[in-house]
Amino acid sequence: MRLWRQALLVVATLSFAASAAARELVGHAHVRDDGSLRIRERVVHLYGLYIPETSRQCREWIRPVRCAERAVLALDFIVRGFVHCAPQFERADGSLEAICHVDRTSFDPGTDLGAYLIEQGWALARPEAPFEYQALERIARARGRGVWGEPVDVIRDRRRD
Repeated sequence: MRLWRQALLVVATLSFAASAAARELVGHAHVRDDGSLRIRERVVHLYGLYIPETSRQCREWIRPVRCAERAVLALDFIVRGFVHCAPQFERADGSLEAICHVDRTSFDPGTDLGAYLIEQGWALARPEAPFEYQALERIARARGRGVWGEPVDVIRDRRRD
């Protein structure tokens, strides 16, 4: 009887782990121009973020040249390799809202993409965002980062005058 309970416990544990892994979306990500990701033919929006409009910038030192909003370029810079996304919910259009990480290993949770954008000042935390995002936004605002600081374009234009 004891062996039966152990076998049942192993099966329950494995099925729970399999269902948790099935909910996670993992794959190579392409950063789209609106700041969303395309992973395994699914469109994924970073959960809890609002990406404000900024002037479009071009990275002319890479080929092909990439022109996009500053948040998109920052996201494009950090997204490399596989992205691990934990879906929070599905939108009406079929896209997902998810918390996504890069550089995740068995021993390291990796870098949270939403937290990274907020910390750099290129995204804002929506009201439903995790508390960490709210705190990071306040820090970015206090430090004058990204959209909270003086735009680089204005500094460059002033030097020409």
